[in-house]
Amino acid sequence: MDMQHRVVVGPSGTTAEDVVAVARGLARVELSEEALDALAAARRVVDALAAEPEPVYGVSTGFGALAVRHIPTELRVQLQRNIVRSHAAGMGPHVEREVVRALMFLRLKTLASGHTGVRPEVAGALAGLLNAGITPVVHEYGSLGCSGDLAPLSHCALVLMGEGEAEGPDGRVRPAAELLAEHGLAPVELREKEGLALLNGTDGMLGMLVMACADLARLLTSADITAALTLEALLGTERVLAPELHAVRPHPGQAASAANMLKVLEGSGLTGHHQDDAPRVQDAYSVRCAPQVAGAGRDTLAHARTVAERELAAAVDNPVVLPGAGRVESNGNFHGAPVAYALDFLAIAAADLASITERRTDRLLDRNRSHGLPPFLADDAGVDSGLMIAQYTQAALVSEMKRLAVPASVDSIPSSAMQEDHVSMGWSAARKLRTVVENLARVVAVELHAATRAIELRAADGLTPSPAASAVVAAVREAGTTGPGQDRFLAPELAAAEAFVRGGGLVAAAEAVTGPLA
Repeated sequence: MDMQHRVVVGPSGTTAEDVVAVARGLARVELSEEALDALAAARRVVDALAAEPEPVYGVSTGFGALAVRHIPTELRVQLQRNIVRSHAAGMGPHVEREVVRALMFLRLKTLASGHTGVRPEVAGALAGLLNAGITPVVHEYGSLGCSGDLAPLSHCALVLMGEGEAEGPDGRVRPAAELLAEHGLAPVELREKEGLALLNGTDGMLGMLVMACADLARLLTSADITAALTLEALLGTERVLAPELHAVRPHPGQAASAANMLKVLEGSGLTGHHQDDAPRVQDAYSVRCAPQVAGAGRDTLAHARTVAERELAAAVDNPVVLPGAGRVESNGNFHGAPVAYALDFLAIAAADLASITERRTDRLLDRNRSHGLPPFLADDAGVDSGLMIAQYTQAALVSEMKRLAVPASVDSIPSSAMQEDHVSMGWSAARKLRTVVENLARVVAVELHAATRAIELRAADGLTPSPAASAVVAAVREAGTTGPGQDRFLAPELAAAEAFVRGGGLVAAAEAVTGPLA
């Protein structure tokens, strides 16, 4: 647990940085005094409505298609307990710890808004789970991304009640009751509105969107660096990166990617040789259009971040409490369409970036297109296969990413006896985006490995790489990849390159020379 970082949750929402700090950095969570006041005010509205003879949805009725039944006072605690138990119907593999922590934190954010009507002690109990490092077991399947991430959130609420299973700080899965007792936490008995309030949000898909945005920002910069290294290794021209050319088509992401590449290439003795032995008027699209493709990805990321920021400021629940008006109103704010579209759009952009990255790698390995490099960058072609099969692996990853880029949000399967007759599939969009992001890191790592090997070969021929390229090559080797040889075991080298990209080592190595990159 990160005891140094403390996140205070107030009624006005949270930030992407706080989500990542809690989900990945295990930061502690506290409710502000303003949040506690907002929680208490909203609860007074719920208590008043619960005492009225007229049924109020979510307070004194059933749910979904069963909302027509008025529930008597003596059965309402049982109703809230039953909705959690019945909705905890997920199946499949366990969802990653960071995703569950993000989901819990974002549900806490909505509770703290004062629009859900739960008691302050319920919100405090959820914060207590996060601070104790107790992570409910949530399953892969069960959310349609509408009426919230119902099954995933239900498995979390189940643990608040002292039921179900959870992962302790040591990573072992144990009964929730044992873990709560071990950390001095009491199970919560849910009252009117509270079970529903714990289940009805887009928190899982939003948490995955926030973390994907953080990862993709680093990978986009990494892809700019590897594209520049490949341009250099192919003796291409940097003139296509001139700022005045990109100003003619003023997409901000494109300009940022071109500027990154120019910084990496500054001082290179390899660029500009495209008119030497085999003259080229222009480089291939995969090299020349690198800023346009990566830049479009950057602009897509900017849109996704805007969507995430709006959701992070939102209170997503149904019904919502309007304390000033003294009423509870049904609404459709739980629908995941805004988040689902952004998730799918990011998957498309990442898959296309991976596709152009793979094309550059293939060009480096093909002696007919690499302008003097040995076949497959092999030390002794024929005896040594070089990076031939690394490109196969890269192609397999890209192929999977293209399949995963098919949008989930265009699908809808009606549920709840046609009451919930159009759903977003946002959870599914988020789950596949996580795989796409993981694969993109691997695809970029393969290009990095090929480009640094090619630059070493150019240097051996007496050409001088840019200072940034030289720094990257040295850092890659230090990170665990080896130089050329006929008896190479390639898998550990690729794994080291992947870790170097994923952990930010590539960006750090380049920025040590170039200064900050976009």
